[in-house]
Amino acid sequence: MDAVTLARQLVDIESITGNETAVGNYLYGELCRLGYQAKKMPVEGSRFNVYATSAEHPHPEVVFSTHMDTVPPFIASSEDAQRIYGRGSCDAKGIIAAQVAAADRLRQTNIHVGLLFVVGEERDSLGAQVANEFVANEYAENAGGSRCRFLINGEPTENRLALASKGTLRVEVTATGRMAHSAYPELGESAIDKLISALARLRVMPLPSDPEVGPCTLNIGLMEGGRAPNVIADYAHADLLYRLVGPSQELRQHIVAEAGDEVQITFPLELPFLRLRTVDGLPTMIAAFTTDIPKLTHWGEPLLIGPGSIHVAHTDGEYIEKQQLAEAIDLYCRIAKQLLS
Repeated sequence: MDAVTLARQLVDIESITGNETAVGNYLYGELCRLGYQAKKMPVEGSRFNVYATSAEHPHPEVVFSTHMDTVPPFIASSEDAQRIYGRGSCDAKGIIAAQVAAADRLRQTNIHVGLLFVVGEERDSLGAQVANEFVANEYAENAGGSRCRFLINGEPTENRLALASKGTLRVEVTATGRMAHSAYPELGESAIDKLISALARLRVMPLPSDPEVGPCTLNIGLMEGGRAPNVIADYAHADLLYRLVGPSQELRQHIVAEAGDEVQITFPLELPFLRLRTVDGLPTMIAAFTTDIPKLTHWGEPLLIGPGSIHVAHTDGEYIEKQQLAEAIDLYCRIAKQLLS
């Protein structure tokens, strides 16, 4: 298994979230060619997860997993002596290649792991949610079989095991007002003014911190509102994202209180903060990002590790070091063996 070649082939198939079908078909075909029992797990429309096991062990105790989708825009692959470039090279198609190569190497020593590649991680973890329901139903139908004990999830951690992964709390702030001619602002009621005031208070609100994990952080990611420069705005909206370092209940209460009565607050999505399993002898890190792990609760105790740096993921210069890719194959094999020993 040539992981560099596979990584480049995967990168060259555009799979921006919602458009993962082509890359899923390619992976399915490759895994079948390698002799795995691969199946397409329907998710939505033509979208599907890919789940593969060996014929000898259809209910593996260890599963390698990551996601097939990428953020936009599509960037085709290229390489030099040290790196593979392109969209998804480190997040997470290089990781897919490393996991397939590691599973193939383990299989040659009669150690059999599963492979789970899902859609939708970059948007809403829909593929992971469907995979969770799938494995719960499969276990219920085959109660005599062994249940997956460990999920080794791949994200760019520079080949360090994550001690913890920050959670995500999405917040929507909406303000309404009354339109008027901008020459007579006293006749209107600006929703934009209300929104700006609320956001200013939220930006300076103290946030929780954990001595090991670090601070909770806030990003104001999207803002919209208004009709025209000469119209008092009757509507304004902002999407915020907090990175959690603990439970969210108290933080939610503070957000509502600080934002004030002139805006409406909703919480459309939360993925919880997680502390993760480690194994002896490997370097560790704290993942300030969120993964599919909170949606994969039926797949066993989670670990998080993968080649590549999160600092170049989602950038126009995204890349993965070839040396890290090779080291990741060794690491995935080593971790699987330690967990099963």
